[in-house]
Formats: sequence, structure tokens, C-alpha cells
Amino acid sequence: MPSTAGLDDELYRVNRPLLMSIAYRMLGSVSEAEDIVQEAFLRYHRSAGSGEAVESPKAYLSTVTTRLAIDHLRSARMRREHYVGQWFPEPVLTGENEVERHAEIAESLSMAFLVLLERLSPVERAVFLLREVFDFGYAEIAEIVGKGETNVRQIAVRARRHVDAGRPRFETDRQRRDELAHRFFAALEAGDLAGLLSTLAPDVTMAGDGGGKAPAVLEPVQGRERVARFLLGLMRQGVRLRLEMRPEEVNGEAGSVITDPGGRVVTVMVLNIASGVVHGIRSVVNPDKLGHLGPVANFGELLKADRESRHDE
Repeated sequence: MPSTAGLDDELYRVNRPLLMSIAYRMLGSVSEAEDIVQEAFLRYHRSAGSGEAVESPKAYLSTVTTRLAIDHLRSARMRREHYVGQWFPEPVLTGENEVERHAEIAESLSMAFLVLLERLSPVERAVFLLREVFDFGYAEIAEIVGKGETNVRQIAVRARRHVDAGRPRFETDRQRRDELAHRFFAALEAGDLAGLLSTLAPDVTMAGDGGGKAPAVLEPVQGRERVARFLLGLMRQGVRLRLEMRPEEVNGEAGSVITDPGGRVVTVMVLNIASGVVHGIRSVVNPDKLGHLGPVANFGELLKADRESRHDE
């Protein structure tokens, strides 16, 4: 009998990017998305091994992935109600990560957009993503979520209305976005208050996700002047800790990965840029959400060690 190993590898290579794209956008977690996609492939192989006819591996895997994500999101939503401070998705470096390769719409991967999707029910979120981002037909979606096609169309309209009402601003001109981000980070590193202010929208907001595991902004900082001065204070703290800031594209937006002297990830900062200014700044400091990016340093522990060393001097 010929080996099926090559067929399995090809099945995995062709379908995994789509499945990861769906699962991550549903859950906002790389690790949880990977677990669900792995389970979907295991179920596919069990079905194929038992002799069950699978006409379309893509349809089967997409269905299992979406249904598992819906079930997982129902329990995750309860946990998020008790989350300490702001909840943001796990950041992904979209210049390298396959989560974004399948879908061309970068907006659907942005931090602000994924936070907005939290307002939808799990089924609404699945229907919206499958239709608006991945261009599944209504009949396909009805089969996946186990509802009638007419009902699915109604859910899609309702979900689209909710999303459109709160849709965040998004810079589609990549060059314009990157130029503004360069000015922002240059001013921040230089301690240039005037330069930093020139990059910020009047109603700019800064928020952080520490999850109770690391120091973060519990309540958003709002307004150009307050945000700029707060950022410069953080920058002075970072200089003292000898932190380094590396520009990266994060979740389809301009951002940076901040590391300690040993190269461990401390935090990830993401800029929501539109119309030539920064409208929102999000930082993920929760170490539990950074492990997929490499070795992690806990910001709180770095601060504690710094205080102790200065006390001993």
C-alpha cells in the first residue's frame, strides 16, 4: 500500500493557514487557536481512518475548527468577565506569522477590531468572520454553524450592523502608516514632547493589558497631552532598565516589541493609526500572552529588581 504521509503533509500545508486564521480571529489567542486546529486535524484523521467519506477536507476542517472555537469562546467569555483590567488579544507579528497570510483584509486582524468582535455572541462572531473576512457562502456557513440559511443571513446582517457601528479607524496606506509610526517612535526615543504630540490625535487613548500578572494601565489614559507625558515617563523607565524597542508590524498595524538586555520580550506596543495620526495605543504586558514570541521577562519583576538595586547603591 502506498504511503499517505505525503498526502497528510500536503493536507496540513494547504489547510492550516486558513484554519489558524479562523481560530485566531475567533479567540484572539495563538496558543488556543493552535490547540483547536490540531484537534480539527486529529478528528479528520479519525474520521478518514474509520472509513467515513469526507468529500471536502477543507469544508470538514473549517466546520470542526469553527464549532470548536464557538464552544471554546463560550467558556472563555465567562473567564474574561473576571479578567483583571483591559483584555486584548495575544499579539501576532504579521510580517512572519501565518495567521494573516490567508486573509488579505488586515483590518480584521487589528487589535481594535478583535476587541470590537468581543461584543458579538460566539455564533455571530463566527458567521460574521466566515462571511465578511473569508467569503464563505451562506449555505456553507449554515452547515458549519448548524442553522438554517435564512437564519444565518439574519445573523450576518445583525452582526454587520454591530460591527459597523463601532468599526475602528484604520490606515490602509501602508507607507503613510509606517512613516507616521517612524516619527512616533523617533520622538519617543528622543524624549521629544513636541514631536510626540504632533503624531497624536486630540482624543488619543492609551491602554494596557497586564492581566494582573504585570504592571499595566488599569484605566485608559486619554488625551494628547496626558498620553504623551505618560509615554515619555515610561520611556525614561525603559532607559533605566536598558530596554530595547524593535519596530514590528503587529496584528496588521505598526508597533514594536520591547525586550530586556537579555533579549526577552517585556511588552508589545501596537499603534492604531488613521488619517495621519495615532488614535490608539495598546500595550500587552501580560507574560502569559507573549510566550509564543520567544523568551519572556515579567515587567513587574524587572521593576522590582531595579528598585532593589537602586536601594543597595
